[in-house]
Order: sequence, then C-alpha cells, then structure tokens
Amino acid sequence: MIKNYFKIAWRNIIRHKGYSTINVAGLTVGIAACLLIFVIIQYEMSFDTFQPGYKTTYRVTTQTTREAGTNYTAGIAAPAVEALRLYFPQAKVAGLESSYGSQVTIPAATGNPADDKKFIENMGVMFIEPEFFNIFSSSWLAGQPSALKYPNMAVIDKSSAIKYFGDWKNAMGKTLKMDNVLTLKVAGIINDAPSNSDFPLKVLVSYTTWKQHPKEYMYRDNWNMTSSAHQVYIEFPANVSISNINQQFNNFSNKQFNNKGHGKKFLVAQPLSALHFDARFGDTLGDHITSMATLRTLSFIAVLIIIMASINFINLSTAQSVGRSKEVGIRKVLGSSRGQLIVQVIGETTIIVMGALVLAIIVAEMALPYLKNIASVPDNIGLFNAGTTLFLAGVTFTVIILSGIYPALVVSGFKPVLALKNKINAASIGGIPLRRTLVVAQFAISQLLIIGTVIAIKQMNFVNNADLGFDKEAVLIAPGYTDSISLHKMAAFKQQVLQLRGVQSATFTSDAPSSDNNSSTNFLFNHSKKDPGFDVFLKIGDADYFKTFGLHFVAGKGYEPADTMRQAVINQTLMQKLGIKRPEDAIGQAVSLGGGSWASITGVVEDFKTNSLREEVKPIVIYPQKVFESNVAVKIQTKNLASTASAVQKLWESTYPEYAYSGFFLDDNIAKFYKQENQLALVYKLFAAIAFFISCLGLYGLVSFMAVQRTKEVGIRKVLGASVSSIVLLFSKEFMVLITIAFVIAVPAAWYIMTGWLQNFAYRISISAWVFIAAIAVSIIIAWLTVGYKAIRAALVNPVKSLRSE
Repeated sequence: MIKNYFKIAWRNIIRHKGYSTINVAGLTVGIAACLLIFVIIQYEMSFDTFQPGYKTTYRVTTQTTREAGTNYTAGIAAPAVEALRLYFPQAKVAGLESSYGSQVTIPAATGNPADDKKFIENMGVMFIEPEFFNIFSSSWLAGQPSALKYPNMAVIDKSSAIKYFGDWKNAMGKTLKMDNVLTLKVAGIINDAPSNSDFPLKVLVSYTTWKQHPKEYMYRDNWNMTSSAHQVYIEFPANVSISNINQQFNNFSNKQFNNKGHGKKFLVAQPLSALHFDARFGDTLGDHITSMATLRTLSFIAVLIIIMASINFINLSTAQSVGRSKEVGIRKVLGSSRGQLIVQVIGETTIIVMGALVLAIIVAEMALPYLKNIASVPDNIGLFNAGTTLFLAGVTFTVIILSGIYPALVVSGFKPVLALKNKINAASIGGIPLRRTLVVAQFAISQLLIIGTVIAIKQMNFVNNADLGFDKEAVLIAPGYTDSISLHKMAAFKQQVLQLRGVQSATFTSDAPSSDNNSSTNFLFNHSKKDPGFDVFLKIGDADYFKTFGLHFVAGKGYEPADTMRQAVINQTLMQKLGIKRPEDAIGQAVSLGGGSWASITGVVEDFKTNSLREEVKPIVIYPQKVFESNVAVKIQTKNLASTASAVQKLWESTYPEYAYSGFFLDDNIAKFYKQENQLALVYKLFAAIAFFISCLGLYGLVSFMAVQRTKEVGIRKVLGASVSSIVLLFSKEFMVLITIAFVIAVPAAWYIMTGWLQNFAYRISISAWVFIAAIAVSIIIAWLTVGYKAIRAALVNPVKSLRSE
C-alpha cells in the first residue's frame, strides 16, 4: 500500500510539472540558504568547546570603575599570576604574554646572516607558562610542557616547524631567533590548534624568558601596569559557581587594590564560553570575535527563509487541490478514509521535499567555497558532520509538516457529492483568506530584508567614507623594532626616506591615529594631585606626526623634536572633559602620565576617530617617546603610489637587513575594523535577493493557477470588449493591495530591528523615509513584472480558443 501511495504521488507530481518545479526550486534555495547559515553558526558556536575544561575555565579580566564610567581590559597585572595561585590554591592558574608582529629568524646553515630565513608572525607568538597545558589540551608530537619551565626554550606547532625547518621531525633541538633579541631552542612540537579556537598556539616561549627581558618585552612587576597582552586563565573545580567565583574575586580585589573612594578596580572572571562573543574586552588572541547579536540575526534570517519556502508550497498545494476534487471524490466513494488521503498528500510533499533536499545539498556544496566572503570561516570548512545531519533531518521534517499538513487536511476534507459534481472551487475550500495572509507574510519578510539591506549598506557607506579627522589616504606604515641598533638608525633612515621622489612627509610612531591600540593610563593635570576621575589614551610619535597624518590644530602647535616626553598635545575631547572652555586656555598647562614627570601642553588638535566608528572619541594625549616609536609612517603622493612604496620598501630592507619588511597602507588596515559589519551587509543583500526570488516564484505560481482557473472568464471579458490592460489589472490589483498591507507590517518591524543594529555605532546614519519608500517601490515593481508577464500572456490568448477549451 505504501508503494502505491508513492506511485500515485509521483504521478501527480509529474502531471503538474510546472507547479512541482516552482515548489522544488523554492524549497531548494530555502534549504540551501538555511544549511549554509547553520554551518556558519555551528562554526562560531564551536569555538574551544573541545577543551575539557570548557565550562569551568575563565579568563581573569580587569574592570576599572571611575567617575567617568567603567573600562574593561582583557589582561591583568603581571604580579597577579602568583598572587592568584596563593589566593586560590584549589584552582589551576596559568599566565601568558602575547607578542604581536614578532619576527622569527631561522639562522642559515652557512652562518651568513644574509641567508637567514625571516618570518613575521602577526599572532600566535606568546610567552607562556607550562601550567597552561594543565588547563588547555594540546596534542604533543615531541617534547612535553615541562620544557617551558626553563629560560630560552620554545615550543612550536607542526605547521610552523614545517615552515621553518622543512620537516617537523627535524625541528627538535634546532635554534631560532625572536625579534633578533632572543635565541631560543626548540624543545617541543605540538599539533596545530584547530581553526575554531581562540588560542592560535604557534610559537610558545617560556614565560620566565619574558621576565628576564623586561626592557625589550615590557615586563613590569607592578600592580598598576595592566596590558591586554598579558592574560591569565584559571580553572576551578566543577562544583564552584560563577557567582561564588566572582564574589571571591571581589574580596581579592578589595584587599589587593584598596578599593575606596570613586576609583575602583576589580578582577572579573570571564567564562571561556563567553570569550568568543564578548566585545567589551576587544579581540581575543585569535583572529576575530563574533557578537551573539550577529548570530541571532543570521538565525532569524534562516527561519524567515524556510518559512517563505513553505508558504509557497502551501499556497500552490491548496490552489491545486481544486483540480483534484473528482479524484478525491472517487477515492472516498471507493472507501478511502480521510487518514489514507492525508497520508497520500503527505507522501507527495515528502517526495518533493526530499528532492529539494538533495538539490539543496548540491547547491550548498557548490556555494561552500564562497562562504568565507560573508563569514569568518576557514577555507576548508566542511558541510557534513553530525550537527548538520541532525539539522537537515529537523528541517526536512519541519518543512514536510509545515508544507504538507494544511493541504492534506483541505484535500481530505472534500465532500464526495460536491467533488463528483465538480462543485468545489477555490472559494468553497476556504483557502483564499489563508493564501492572502501567506502572500502578505512572504512580502512582509521580503520588504523587511530589503529595508535592512538598504540601511546596512547606507551605514557601511557612511562608515567607509566618514571624515576620520585625519588623512588616511596613501599613508604607508612599516612596522619596525626599538632595539638599540634600530633606534640608532632612525634619524638617518628618516632623512633618506624624505629624499625619495613622491614622499611628502614621514614620522616614527607607536601607531596611527586610528588603530586597535587602546593603551591608556591614569594622569594628573596642571600640577594638581587630584585624580581627574578618568584615564587618557596614548598616541606616541615624533614631531612630524601631525603633518604626516594631517591632524588639524585648533590652538597652539606641535611639540619640538625630542626623545622623551617634555611637551605634549591633547585633543578636544580631553580639553572638554577637563572643563576647559577655550582651546587657547589649555596651552601652557601641564600633564603627568602614570605618575611620571610633568609635560607642557603645546597644542590642541581637532578630535579624530581613535578606533572604529562603533566607539566614541577618547581623550587623547600625543607625545614623543623614542623607545616606543617602532613604526615609520610615510605620506606618499597618490600619483606615484606604487613606485614610491616600492622605493620605501627597498630602503627599509637595506637599512634594516636583519628584519623582514611587513608594510601596509593605513586605509586598508582601517577597513579591517568593519569586516564583520561589511560581511553582514553582504548577507542582507544576498538573503534579501533570495527572499524576493522565493516570493516571486510563489507569486508566479499563484498567477499561473489563477490564469488557468479564470480562462473562461478572461475569454468572456475579451468578447465583451475588455482591453489587455484591464485584464492585467484584474490579475494584479489584488496582489498590489496585499503587498501594500505587507509593507505596513514590515516598516515598524524593520525600523525596530535596524535601529537596534545601528546602536552598535557611536556614529551612525538616521533612518530616512526614502528607505521605506524605496522598499515598497521595489516590491511593487518586481511583483508587477512577475504578475504582469503571466497576466499579459493570459490576456493575449484568442477568446475563441479560451471559450472552446471550456
């Protein structure tokens, strides 16, 4: 009997090829889109879940509360490592210090430095305690964690070992240099960290080596020095709750930091499970974080898409059911029960959904290599695993139920007498109100996505073209080093750079005006001992910093050339936070950073965007400090950009032959701030297009059905003198009304959702009325083209032929 059900179901599908194709196409696109979204979400949610202590491990972070607000830092002071071990004897504690942009040099066998291999490692290089591997698991190919107890020892991952030495088996015992400061012995090889980990363990140097080089790597045995590069992880027994842990940290903080008055500092336990999603602390040690809001948005879009695909099926199936009334009547007369008819319709639905599922998997597999363009996923991400299999099974079952149950109830509910007399029509089965509701739902979803797409694109255009308060164009930045030899070469290198054709100016600096650097410190103002109640953020550069980056002075001027901080420049935000009304009044005042010597303020610059446009402008102090000016920034004429950049690189390589060149353009680096937002804008574009495709498929199918059902009516109207345009209007006016209703529903929903998204930006666009007008206009035009094509064809049919067919 089951075989017979499926045989009949297949015959019905083949008999109505057009409608079946529309159903399969809509479901294929919908399921494929959902599958790809699921792959993204699954990947992001899987970060570090493979760690045995995933639920019991925490990062110890710093929360500083001042009068001006609360700041969060991913790191803690260096002395805290041992202090936490003493205070929490029941826990496992491990510290690490990241070193970004370090150079790894492999000495040549010839002994000639010119033959050395040099590699710039932008992440994954860190000084680390052996206790780290008591908390985090890693597969050891050679050596063991205890090797990291000793100075000048390094553990590298398999890929690095192959890159440095050709074969990882040859790496043990070999020598490598780090930043031309450390000479390290390879004492262990570990397997590469998975891509879904926030701990890219590439080159691990013993923690004690960091302590032995305080000047070169900024080790400070000082509770007042906090850096996000120095992080501590702690694992508690499974029976200890997070509230209990944070209470213990509060007690520890109050005792250690003497928290009294307005300014308070606390150590806070951040669960490992929150690490990948919490933007308050900046980036992780890995290459990106993902907000839960982004994942919720993707999930929401996936649900909308699959609902739209199911709506198509329901609309066409209920419309088609009129044509099956005689079949159903005969079956009932011959003894078929309602349950058997329901099974038959569900069987047809199952065949169509299963066919769409197979095609969806093929489409998703073909689209998978392009997934990295809309999400931060690895190139080798796979489509099939236990999670995606369960997801597909769940989606398939849900779609079969959503799409099949209502049409099955409609068809099985036909009265045999009416069915055999051909008295059943679209109105009599009560499906018209439902189909109208579903069409409204489809176009409400489509318009919601269109409005979201337009707003996202508009915001990202605003961000990408915003005035940052400085000149970011054609500025080449070459990261360097501040060892004694490099510092000695600075002046001569700068003079040679300025003599190159096409170079307008150059400066040595710690970083550009806008970067991911958030170095800050407490300070005092105008020889007062009173804490102003907020920290200042630091930018370090020589006297040409302002000229090179095109900063604008509102009062005063830049400082004189110097190797240390004797003079400084502040921004307008700092001036205003200090209560100074006129910029001129700030000139000649003094600031002291972190308890250091006093420096005279020589100028006030216009505010510039210090980080991304998600954040407010911070209070800034700019000052010279040669030992921190490791990067050279070169402003180049745009007409000679490529040739001048090449000339700068050659000069840099000849001046610093012991280092590898890794220059980049500032505007490219700033664009990386908005990678996730730009990806989300692309997602909106893509899925808005998919939503409209599915909507138009359904609309086309319904109009096609209407044209068949109203063949006689159209013929009579034409005989009576109706024009083609009036017949097209007959078909389209109802759908135009439904789209307008959908617009009324979509507008408040889109406004609410996108207003919330825009709150992520400190600087954002306002949502104007034309965005909504454009959405309804696009919807009506596309829908009219879809309906109009079929309506015109129906209107152009010879009425004699139409009436004869009846």
